[in-house]
Amino acid sequence: MTQSFAQLDLVEPIQRALRAENYETPTPIQAQAIPHLLAGKDLLGIAQTGTGKTAAFALPILQRLAAERPTPVRNAMRALILTPTRELAVQIHDSFRTYGRHLQLRSAVIYGGVGQKPQTDALARGPDIVVATPGRLLDLVQQGHVRFDRVAVFVLDEADRMLDMGFIHDVKRVIAKLPPARQSLLFSATMPPEVERLVKGILKQPERVEVTPQATTVERIEQRVLFVDSADKRALLADVLKDPAIARALIFTRTKHGANRVAEQLDRIGVQADAIHGNKSQSARQRALDDFRRGKTRVLVATDIAARGIDIDGITHVINYELPNVPESYVHRIGRTARAGADGVALSFCDASERPFLKDIEKLTRQRLAVVDTHRFHRADTHRFHRAGAQAAPGTSRNARQEASRNGRQEPSRYGRQEPSRGGRGPRRRRGGNGQTTTPAGAAAYARSR
Repeated sequence: MTQSFAQLDLVEPIQRALRAENYETPTPIQAQAIPHLLAGKDLLGIAQTGTGKTAAFALPILQRLAAERPTPVRNAMRALILTPTRELAVQIHDSFRTYGRHLQLRSAVIYGGVGQKPQTDALARGPDIVVATPGRLLDLVQQGHVRFDRVAVFVLDEADRMLDMGFIHDVKRVIAKLPPARQSLLFSATMPPEVERLVKGILKQPERVEVTPQATTVERIEQRVLFVDSADKRALLADVLKDPAIARALIFTRTKHGANRVAEQLDRIGVQADAIHGNKSQSARQRALDDFRRGKTRVLVATDIAARGIDIDGITHVINYELPNVPESYVHRIGRTARAGADGVALSFCDASERPFLKDIEKLTRQRLAVVDTHRFHRADTHRFHRAGAQAAPGTSRNARQEASRNGRQEPSRYGRQEPSRGGRGPRRRRGGNGQTTTPAGAAAYARSR
C-alpha cells in the first residue's frame, strides 16, 4: 500500500498543492485508483463520499490535461464530471481548483437553480474541466451552449444516487452524446442492477477498486436534531451559543458564502468567530485554525472540504447549521468532537428542505437523532447545553435518563431549555418515539419526515 503521495507518480505542481493542504498519506481508494487512472484505464470505484474519491479521480485528470495543451474550443471541454447535486458539484469543482492551483487549467461548474449566463460565459471560453448536474447540462445542450466532441475523460459520480433521484435517464442521454474514444470512470456506493447495466454500457475492461468505510458514529458523541425554519436558524444559533458550556464549537455550512455569513453574524453579536473555506488563502486558513486552537476564537465556521485538515482536541460541540447533502459527511463532521477520550455534543439544525438529508443520515448511522424542542430555549431555570464531560445536573445521569425514557416519563433533558409560548402558556407537548418531547406541530413534522 502506498504510504505517501510522494510515492505516486504525480507531477510536482500537484504534489506542491497537496503539501499546501497538508495531505501526506493517500486514502485507500486514492492509493489504489490513481495508478490505474494515470495509466489511462477505465475504472469502477465502489466507494462512498468521505473516502477521498474526489481526489482519486481529480488528481489523475489534472495531470493528464496539464500534459496536453490543445487550443481551447468554444463550448467544449476535455473532462466532464457528472454529479447528482449542486452542492456536490460545487465541492468537486472546488477540489479541482485546489489541487490544480499551480496548473494553467480552466474549469467551470454547471448546475440549476441559478442564472445560466455566468455558466454559458464560462463554457464559451472552452474550459478544460466541467463539473455538472445532468438537468442543467442538458438544458444548455439543447440551447447550443455545449459540445461533447472533445471529451477525453468522463466521470459519473454517485451513480446509485443518480438512480435514486430519478436522473438516470438524463445521464443516459448525456452518455449517448459522448465520443466513444474516451477514458470513463464510474463511482457508486452500491451496485443495483440498473447501475450494473450502466457499467457494462460505458466502461471498457475497467479496473475495479472497492473501499467500504465504516460508517459508525463515535459512541461518546451525544447527537441531537433541532427542527427550525431556515429563516430562524440565525436566531437559534445565537441563542444556543449563549451557553458558556459551549467552550469551542465547530459549525458546518454547505457553502463558502454561507460560512462567511454565519461568521459575520456571530461577530456582530459579540461571539468570536472565523470562517475557513476554499476561497481563503492558505495563510488565512492557517491563522484561523491557530486562533481556534489557542482559544482566541471560540467558534470556527467551515465547509466540509476546508475542514478536512482540522484535527483539534477540545472541540466540545459540532453544530450542523446546515445538514450535509451526503450522509457520510455527517459522520466525518461530528467526528471532530469527542477526541482523546472526551465526550462531545453534535447539534443539527434541520429545516423542511433538509429532512431528506436527515433521513439519509439516520439510515447510514442506523439510529434516530433525539429531537430538541426549539420552542423551549429561553427560560433561565432549565438546563443548558452541558459541556461535554461536565457534571450533569442532579437527577440527569445517563442511567436516570435512560430509565425515564423506558418508563415513558419526560426525560430530564441535558439539551432542552423550556420556553413558554408567546401566548404565555407553554405549548402542549407530545412524546416522540425517542423519549424526547416536542410541540404538536413539531411532532407531526418529525413524523412526516420519517
